[in-house]
Amino acid sequence: MEIWSEFGHATTTPFGVLAARLVLAAACGAAIGFEREWRNRPAGLRTHILVCLAAAVFAVLALEMVNQPMLDEEGVHLDPIRIVEAVTSGVAFLAAGVVIVARGEIHGLTTGAGLWLSGAIGVAAGLGLWQIALFATLLALLVLGLLHALTRRMELGQSDD
Repeated sequence: MEIWSEFGHATTTPFGVLAARLVLAAACGAAIGFEREWRNRPAGLRTHILVCLAAAVFAVLALEMVNQPMLDEEGVHLDPIRIVEAVTSGVAFLAAGVVIVARGEIHGLTTGAGLWLSGAIGVAAGLGLWQIALFATLLALLVLGLLHALTRRMELGQSDD
């Protein structure tokens, strides 16, 4: 029975709050991912949800680690900002994987940037900064939607002289 006590560490943040943060991250990732899926891009709904959710989990874990009594010992130095750095590096690695250079043209750069932004939004949601997460999601959708339409209009307006 001693082994079960090792799994009994309660979080310092109420479970309902943690669940809401993770659901928010998944919803924000879904919004961006849906737009990418709709436009038939390489990383879509599931990928953006998972990136955003993973980033939120890492942020929640960083907050919880700082407050765990087992880590209060002398000699244990915690720097929660390292989690943000790790998420940034990891998501940038994933985002680079969707960028393709073929015949001198770059494809997937916007999707890669969207994945990177999804990671940042996930961190914001995981830290409980819902205003930042929601507003960044809204701005991302505006950029992806409105600027896509503007770019299309500009391409159609060009002539092949």
